[in-house]
Amino acid sequence: MNQETPQLHLENQLCFPLYAASRLMTKMYAPLLKELDVTYPQYLVLLVLWQNGEQTVNAIGSCLLLESNTLTPLLKRLEQKELLVRSRAQHDERVVLVKLTPSGQALKEKAVSIPQQIANLFSDVDLKEEDYATFEKTLAQLVLVLKERSQEV
Repeated sequence: MNQETPQLHLENQLCFPLYAASRLMTKMYAPLLKELDVTYPQYLVLLVLWQNGEQTVNAIGSCLLLESNTLTPLLKRLEQKELLVRSRAQHDERVVLVKLTPSGQALKEKAVSIPQQIANLFSDVDLKEEDYATFEKTLAQLVLVLKERSQEV
């Protein structure tokens, strides 16, 4: 094993635990979202719409840090499931509006227990509420910095 380049060891990469945690967290959501017949990225879109109501594609992309070429297929699949509708804005045809259908709005009632179900998966972990809040704040700050720096690239 090469000890001359510890900076290239997996355990010394900030990106790896973030990547692994993201993948594993998404995996925890999978059985809950299967009951809703949506994927994790589709769930995130629904969260934005449940919280904010009708949104432009650009506004959704901005919330989720997704480009339109990634977001558009997600929206199409949700539209095929009749959970949302897309339409052109009357004031500017280039702007696409996204609105929940009654079925999409009704799905919110089934989803409302998901955050607590996820929290329950960690009920046996000794993590104080203030530790969780600090971690969440640190992650949010990291996301802001990474978002800013990614725009510079």
